[in-house]
Amino acid sequence: MATYEYLCGRCGSFDVKLAIGTAPTAYGCPVCAGTARRVFSSPAFAVTSHEISSFREREEKSREAPAVVSEVPRRKRLPPRPHPALSQLPRP
Repeated sequence: MATYEYLCGRCGSFDVKLAIGTAPTAYGCPVCAGTARRVFSSPAFAVTSHEISSFREREEKSREAPAVVSEVPRRKRLPPRPHPALSQLPRP
């Protein structure tokens, strides 16, 4: 199902959900039963967080001009963490 937008001359715009590819150019207005014409509008996009949008921008930039490195970056050593099951063992 897709959402199509129609514009009535008297009542304004309204949305109709129809099967994809079956939207007629004219549709009956649900308020006044007059003829409304189909309006082509931009699709609704979800708003993303700043972190995700900056990650996407960086990814797109790396497609055109990837960063050149001369050596493998050093890996940070994290202190070893004990296994969580060890905390449930009886203590002497």
